[in-house]
Amino acid sequence: MKKYILMLSIVLGTMFLTHAQKIPTPVELATKKIESFTKKIKVNTTQRNVIYNYMLDISKTQVDLAKKQQAGLFNPEDLGKFYKLQNESNENIRNILKGDQQTDFDKFIEEELRGGQKKKKKGKHGKEEDEEVVTGISGLKLPS
Repeated sequence: MKKYILMLSIVLGTMFLTHAQKIPTPVELATKKIESFTKKIKVNTTQRNVIYNYMLDISKTQVDLAKKQQAGLFNPEDLGKFYKLQNESNENIRNILKGDQQTDFDKFIEEELRGGQKKKKKGKHGKEEDEEVVTGISGLKLPS
């Protein structure tokens, strides 16, 4: 009886751990990226489909890297290849875009590298105020 309870707890524990560490699929990642992209930059359907394909390629590589890292097979050269692919894809996307779209794309990339947009918080009187996002070493210092 103890063996059955032990085996059941091991199986349930393993299922719980694998569910907790679920890596999103490349399609989920690419869909999320293209949705945030189209919110910031107005593109036609042809541009959207081509850009989605580039984002899907990047997402596939990103998921492969995450799986290698979890398996302990991570190689720093793989990260360099990923960054190279990402830069090439960004250049290809920039070439697809026209005029103002390119400047909006540059702002979009900067925002992604910063970690998202500034967060809004409500003030005492219900007005929205911009919360200052501090990055770098100055963000780690305690206020005095």
